[in-house]
Amino acid sequence: MDKGTVTLIMFTCDRWTRAALFVTLSVAVARGQSGTEPVARADENSRVAHTQLVEKARRGGIDVYFEGDSITRRWGTSDAQYRDFLDNWTRNFFGWNAANFGWGADTVQNILWRLVEGELDGVHPRVIVLLAGTNNVGGTPRQGVDGGVVESVVSGITAILDVMRRKAPDAIVILMGITPRTDSRGGASVMPTIDAINDRLAALADGTRVRYLNINRQLARADGAPRDGVTGDGLHLTLTGYQLWADALKPMLTEILGPRAATDHAPPPTGDPQAR
Repeated sequence: MDKGTVTLIMFTCDRWTRAALFVTLSVAVARGQSGTEPVARADENSRVAHTQLVEKARRGGIDVYFEGDSITRRWGTSDAQYRDFLDNWTRNFFGWNAANFGWGADTVQNILWRLVEGELDGVHPRVIVLLAGTNNVGGTPRQGVDGGVVESVVSGITAILDVMRRKAPDAIVILMGITPRTDSRGGASVMPTIDAINDRLAALADGTRVRYLNINRQLARADGAPRDGVTGDGLHLTLTGYQLWADALKPMLTEILGPRAATDHAPPPTGDPQAR
């Protein structure tokens, strides 16, 4: 089934039926070809999370918009098991009106779908922080660079940046390099692929409207895998890892936004659906 047939079927369906069909029919297009097609998550938890995040966007008051997967999400969610992370988020960003729009297990193409489907509409942030791509890479051990994954991530993030330019034309995007992770055997075999992606992401930055930030020197050991203590599972950051990220961001946020205010107008953090 070609892309045109998929589009015709999608046009005749309601929004969430389209989401389910998109997963079934279009994932090969998004991953195997350009990676620029939005891909919906059809599970109920993702539906609820999307609804929450659209409502958060509508509430406004956001100057710093964080976007990404679970690495981003866990830093600024109201879920009880991540309370220490939220406390760290508040200590670092209160007064800059920062809001978190991360969602667990998202690929780059899933994030693209969420942005197309309203999570950035009307927000008008001054800064967007984007960290995405580790779920495209996954933990499967590899030999050398996985070129297909590199192309899927880079083309998908390019599409995300295009959506951000259209929906938030005044925002400065801080594009993060993908952070270190181990493979399913605890080794560093995925790091050549991550490094290749990050090299390409750096080239997307113009130094003004899109700025690239890679903190892997602080997070990674000599073979590229995470240092001891910066992740809890070889992927997700600990308080130590999040503070290293915050320390790298804060000078850039201060340059763009000025010092933090004594009050904060961002909407409150969202939480649950089943805590991704």
